Amino acid sequence: MIAMAVLALSSAASAQGRDPILVPEVSQHEVLVQQGFTGQTLLLYGALLDPDGSRAGDDFDIVVILRGPSEPVQIREKQRFAGIWINAEAMSLRSVPSFFGLSSSAPIADIVDESTAAIYEFGLDYLQLSPTGTIDPEQHARFTSGLVDLRRETGLYVQDEQGVSISEGVLYQARIYLPSNVVVGRYVAETFAVRDGRVIAAASSEVLVRKEGFDRDVAEQAVDNSFAYGLLAVFLSLFMGWAAGRLFALV
Repeated sequence: MIAMAVLALSSAASAQGRDPILVPEVSQHEVLVQQGFTGQTLLLYGALLDPDGSRAGDDFDIVVILRGPSEPVQIREKQRFAGIWINAEAMSLRSVPSFFGLSSSAPIADIVDESTAAIYEFGLDYLQLSPTGTIDPEQHARFTSGLVDLRRETGLYVQDEQGVSISEGVLYQARIYLPSNVVVGRYVAETFAVRDGRVIAAASSEVLVRKEGFDRDVAEQAVDNSFAYGLLAVFLSLFMGWAAGRLFALV
């Protein structure tokens, strides 16, 4: 009996010494992009519990990141020359998230230092967008800043530093909106619990964004029968141009 009591006390002490556990969930793990798709709001929620199953307390913050499939990107800078805009310098990036949405329970600068924010990419200012070759740091900062600004304007990059609500020191929830121009593929929803400037728990889940119906059929044909698809696109363009010309001629 004494041995069992000692074992129980030892297990409790061990549990108290371990970091909390994150239990994340997403409102839906599949988003269908059909004709007329206008966007979708995802609810990312879950709980932060101590190893013994009790509430973790009130002294933590939550950061949620929804990241889309990565893709190589080439950025071109335009300059005005002789009254017209022309392509000037260019830069290629190896891996750029097609979508990046961050939501947190407090401003990032208030919960972690810059080094930790950079390690976990907590925010658009800390995205690690690496060029394919050597490039001047000032030029790299200018190009990446321009890319982030463009994607913010189109709704593909979002950041809400007051978007996570925490209830009773256990439950959290955040909403991140996927616009209609999202790229299809596998999205990763990452959740981080932060206490005293340190990430104490992390977990992730996946969301599949895929085309459905006529849009999917067109996309599949463009990949599987690219030559025929190209010829059909050219033919339709010529036909529509001819039809429009005949219509205006009759008016």
